[in-house]
Amino acid sequence: MTIIRAVPEDEAPEGVERYYAEDRAAFGHVATHTTAMAVNPAAYAAFRALTASTIESLGFRGFELVTLAAALGTGSRHCRLAHGQKSLKVFDESQLERIALDYTDAGLTDAEVEMMRFAEQLARDSAGMTDADSLRLREAGFSDRQIVDITVAAAARVYYGRALQALAVEVDVPPSLSEPLRNALLDGI
Repeated sequence: MTIIRAVPEDEAPEGVERYYAEDRAAFGHVATHTTAMAVNPAAYAAFRALTASTIESLGFRGFELVTLAAALGTGSRHCRLAHGQKSLKVFDESQLERIALDYTDAGLTDAEVEMMRFAEQLARDSAGMTDADSLRLREAGFSDRQIVDITVAAAARVYYGRALQALAVEVDVPPSLSEPLRNALLDGI
């Protein structure tokens, strides 16, 4: 359990209350990761703006795939579960379970698989990456902007997942996720 003292919902300033309200709308409660990171509202806003800036070129589906892969690479249970729930907006539960267990054999396009492979590799061992890794994205048809945004989205997820792990923030388990999907999302983490 984290030592961070979160701002209570009934005392949250306007900027923080907005994040809490968004969580209540999306999850039915305020996520522990939001309460921890909203202790520094400016940093939390910057992170959210950074990740949102990548959705323009990647689309919501692409952003979620990159996020799930990067979260797998960092072993972030927080991000796998939260974005598993968010991904249900674009995937049915059966396909999302397949993606979580093995995205290379889940009915995704070749480009989506390459995007996820790149994001997972960035999260696991960015120091070992070479031009050949980003060249695979180019060969899969991604533009310069998309390659940068895949990289930014994955790197931002590494930052966020590692920060939550370092702060020992309690992991929220979304009650709306079925047990098989929860297990698939956490497999290998």
